[in-house]
Amino acid sequence: MPSAAPTKPAARLGAKIRLLRRQEGLSQVQLAESLGISPSYLNLIEGNKRPLTAPLLIRLAQQFHLDLKALAPDEDQRLSDDLMEAFGDPLFESLGLQAQDVRELVQNSPTLARGVFELYRAYQHSQDSLDTLADKLSDGQGFDPEATRLPSEEVGDFIQQAMNHFPELEAVAEELWTSAGLDADQPYPALAAAFEARNVQIRIHRVSEGPGLLRRFDPDRRILSLSELLPQRSRTFQLAHQLALLDHGDLLDRLADHPLLRTNASKALARVALANYFAGAVIMPYERFLRAAKSERYDIDILSRRFQASFEQVCHRLTTLRRPGLEGVPFHFLRIDIAGNISKSFSASGIRFARFSGACPRWNAHAAFLTPGLIRTQLSEMPDGRKYFCIARTIQKDTGGYRGQHAMQALGLGCEMGLAKELIYADGLRLDQPPVPIGVTCRLCERTDCEQRAFPPLQQAFKVEENLRRTSFYARIGGA
Repeated sequence: MPSAAPTKPAARLGAKIRLLRRQEGLSQVQLAESLGISPSYLNLIEGNKRPLTAPLLIRLAQQFHLDLKALAPDEDQRLSDDLMEAFGDPLFESLGLQAQDVRELVQNSPTLARGVFELYRAYQHSQDSLDTLADKLSDGQGFDPEATRLPSEEVGDFIQQAMNHFPELEAVAEELWTSAGLDADQPYPALAAAFEARNVQIRIHRVSEGPGLLRRFDPDRRILSLSELLPQRSRTFQLAHQLALLDHGDLLDRLADHPLLRTNASKALARVALANYFAGAVIMPYERFLRAAKSERYDIDILSRRFQASFEQVCHRLTTLRRPGLEGVPFHFLRIDIAGNISKSFSASGIRFARFSGACPRWNAHAAFLTPGLIRTQLSEMPDGRKYFCIARTIQKDTGGYRGQHAMQALGLGCEMGLAKELIYADGLRLDQPPVPIGVTCRLCERTDCEQRAFPPLQQAFKVEENLRRTSFYARIGGA
């Protein structure tokens, strides 16, 4: 009887192994001896001429005290994608770089590749600083160069590297359920009692006391003030968030002490994101929420009502279900405003979001603004051939009364097409119908027949044809 085919292709991680060995000051002979293989076989592995088998991978992790995620090929793919977007800048147009060139750089010299990307990011920061400086000086204003740094980018990288799953926060959230005796149907009273036990008074403040202020904690007077505009579910979330700051500040500090978080502003923003994570884990306990999500086939509206959480909070929580052995569907998530600015993004599905330029206009998250409050579905295909099933819906934040601003944003949530049947939103859809061709950005997209193209593709030279007029100046439709 023939043996079963492997479920995944054998990993080729030679450059990473060579880098780790050199960092430890080991020769090939020394490392080969500790792994129980011959030096010649190790040499072939480092040259990517032999695959790294699962037993060897485990021994390497033990040898270098590594988390196996450090050897994940997904990290290489993300770095390749980031570099491709960087090389999409017109600055590099004359070099004629191809995707294969970038992949080889990442595969053979990952540290050098990361350095090139960081240099480009520093270049982008400098350009932003110069533009801001010119504007400020022309207006006779002062200028702080650090003001152009975006801590949100570093926090986004930090969350992405952790795959938006923090086991230690899950553990302390579960401890709170036990110690506070939370009720799954009415968590607010028990959380309020937890504050009373900590000698903290909760009060509801009027809008006139602090326009735009939703939560304020006075550590000296031990008073937590919540806005009257917050619905009950949001008050519950804010109580859980504040408990994270009160009870687990040391844990938040330790998690935020990460190499990707380079500034105090980034660390502070990471603490806020981690406290939000804790709040979500309290309101939507992991195993109970996962069972409900699978049972209801990821019906966000039902989950929102059952756990007294907002649509956005449920979407966030769905992206955190990465506990080994108890995983949910690996989702990607993004939040955009009506101008197309991406304010939040995370991807466990493999789809990529733009870092330095506008997102593809064909994404259904943009079209969601045409049908406020309604869920839109989309079958899509990226240029690499990977297909996705996505839903999108607008959300509106009404926190200012009649005269307040009613900001509208769109949320996108999706997964690989092969998992679409697990979602209730795919019911009644023909998943074999032609998907919508989408991309990351116009510069990286190779499709020349797109009528919504805003820029020419990186891979092809732009040719101006005076005697032709197309629907898009950069499109090449019908071979004309």
